[in-house]
Amino acid sequence: MSKFYTELDGKLQEFIADQKIFFVGTAAPEGRVNLSPKGMDSLRVLDAKQLIWLNLTGSGNETAAHVLEQPRMTLMFCAFEGKPWILRVYGKAKAIHPRDEEWAKWIALFPEYPGSRQIFLLDIDSAQTSCGFAVPNYQYQDDRGDLVYWTEKIGDEGVKNYWKEKNQISIDGKPTQIFE
Repeated sequence: MSKFYTELDGKLQEFIADQKIFFVGTAAPEGRVNLSPKGMDSLRVLDAKQLIWLNLTGSGNETAAHVLEQPRMTLMFCAFEGKPWILRVYGKAKAIHPRDEEWAKWIALFPEYPGSRQIFLLDIDSAQTSCGFAVPNYQYQDDRGDLVYWTEKIGDEGVKNYWKEKNQISIDGKPTQIFE
């Protein structure tokens, strides 16, 4: 039932475009494995071998810390509607911060979201499809506006203060380089 790919063909790219949620998995050589759900309009397939996703402010910053030590990343997409299907995309990622020269090039591909803290560029090694027979059916209603509302309410300085307090160090004590 599963099939491996060396790149994202048209069918896989179309599947990704149809999904409203995806999951990001990372791990440093030691410590916890991180698995985070992502949504909103925050992912772009650049071509068959590369994709990027916009990381917005959150309660932790594990992905950034992990990628500094170990760039392996897995993205998983599940069909919650329609044909039962799962897609995992494997690769090596790097973080791009607002202070980085290439930020302007990539951020222009996304809607303007307050609290945008990194963009992750994933060089794809492989992809794997599998059945999603046990994945339940859910019906998409809409994106939550809570994050945008909260970041607009506290403003840019409030977001930076939040990053200082909550996003500089991972839960395993690893630096995220959000300000370096």
